[in-house]
Amino acid sequence: MTTTEESTVLITRDGAVCTITLNRPDAMNALNLQTKEALKSAVTEAAEDEDVRCVVLTGTGRAFCVGQDLREHVAGLEQGAEFLSTTVSEHYNPVATALATMNKPVVTAINGVAAGAGMSLALTGDVRIMAEDAGMNSAFAGIALSCDTGASWWLPRLVGHARAKDLLFNPRTVPSAECLELGLVTEVVPGESLAATAAEVAQRLAAGPTKAYGAIRQAVLAAAALPLPEALAVEESFMASTGDSTDHEEAVRAFLAKEKPTFTGR
Repeated sequence: MTTTEESTVLITRDGAVCTITLNRPDAMNALNLQTKEALKSAVTEAAEDEDVRCVVLTGTGRAFCVGQDLREHVAGLEQGAEFLSTTVSEHYNPVATALATMNKPVVTAINGVAAGAGMSLALTGDVRIMAEDAGMNSAFAGIALSCDTGASWWLPRLVGHARAKDLLFNPRTVPSAECLELGLVTEVVPGESLAATAAEVAQRLAAGPTKAYGAIRQAVLAAAALPLPEALAVEESFMASTGDSTDHEEAVRAFLAKEKPTFTGR
C-alpha cells in the first residue's frame, strides 16, 4: 500500500517489518472515521501478508493515540446513539482482533500519551516500548463510557482485576515508570531512542522463527479462556504444526552443526 503526506495512517516496510503509524499529530492521533478505516485496512493487510513477519504500531507527534475523535463523536451522537455501537463493531473490534490474533509478533512503540482506545491499542503489543515522557490513561469513564478495543480483556490479564477496575474507574495519566512497574509496558526508553529501539526489536523478531511466534501467540490467547486439559490440547496441536515446519528443521540442523539458523517463517 502506498501513502501520501496527507494520509492519516502511514505504512512503511523495512524488509519483513511493517510499521503502521497513526498520522494526525495536530489532533493527537485521535481516531476519526478516515483514520479508523485506514487503520483497519492497514492491520488487516499486514496480518494477511505472509512477507510481513513483524508489525510495529506507533504514532506521530506528541501522542500515540488519544482514542476516538470527540468532535466526530459528538456529531455522530446527534445522528443517534447507535453511532457508538456501530463504530465499535465496524472499526474498533476488527482492529483489536487483527492485532491480537495475527500470526506474527506485534510491537507497540508508544511515543506519547495513549488514552481510551489508544491505550487499548498500545496494550495489544507483544512487546510494548514506551518513551519516558509518555503515559497511559483509560479515559473512558471520564466521559461516562464503558471501555472498548479490548481494554476489559487486556487490563485484568496484565495488572489483575482489582487494579484494572481502579484504572478504569479512576482515569488518570499513568507515567511511564509506573506503567513499567505495573506491567502495562515491557520497556521504557528515552523518547529520542524509541523509534530505533522499536525497529531493532522488530527486526530481531522478524528474523526469528515467526511461525513459532505466531503459534505461541495463538496458544497464549486460547489458554486465557480454556481449562488446563483443553489448553494442553491446543499446545499439542501447535507443537505438531511447528514441529513439521521448515524453521524447526533448520533450527535442529543448525544446532547440530553449531551454526546460526536462518529462519524463513515457514
